[in-house]
Amino acid sequence: MKIAVSGAHRVGKTTLIEELARAFPSCAAVDEPYHLLAEEGHEFAEMPSVEDFELQLERSIECMAEAQENQLFDRCPADILAYLMTHRDSDEFDVEPWLQRVRSAMQRLDLVIFVPVEHPDRIIVSESDRGRLRRRVDEEIRAILFEDPWDFGVEVVEVTGTVRERSRYVLAQIKGDRTGRSLRR
Repeated sequence: MKIAVSGAHRVGKTTLIEELARAFPSCAAVDEPYHLLAEEGHEFAEMPSVEDFELQLERSIECMAEAQENQLFDRCPADILAYLMTHRDSDEFDVEPWLQRVRSAMQRLDLVIFVPVEHPDRIIVSESDRGRLRRRVDEEIRAILFEDPWDFGVEVVEVTGTVRERSRYVLAQIKGDRTGRSLRR
């Protein structure tokens, strides 16, 4: 079981992963590429550059390529693509050279859990905390995962509600109870 939890910043991805890791003690949680790179000494600007996001995309692809069974990923390549597509310097990013590798990485996942920005928002984020960017990234990730313009073909489920509600729904999905919410293959 290889599951990625996807979504914009500050939507509860890490909290959901922590809850799922408790439910599945045999699963290892893999931190998001930003944190992995920072732990290795990479210094990011307050707003990472296109090159910083490309580095994160590379790390995300590597994490998927090296994926073992029973891993929970905080973010997947689709997340990083969304940040690149919505970046103020997005015209400097060419998605085409990345698509084959991103597609291959995404197809290694058994499930992507999309955690959206909810309305009303459960998390208070000020505009100075990149609130507008967060909403744009949310819309872009949703389009990448559910419209699937690049044929990633990965199963995606959207979760909303409290952490407990989100966790229960994911557990039901994993156990095969596929009723009640939109799910795409």
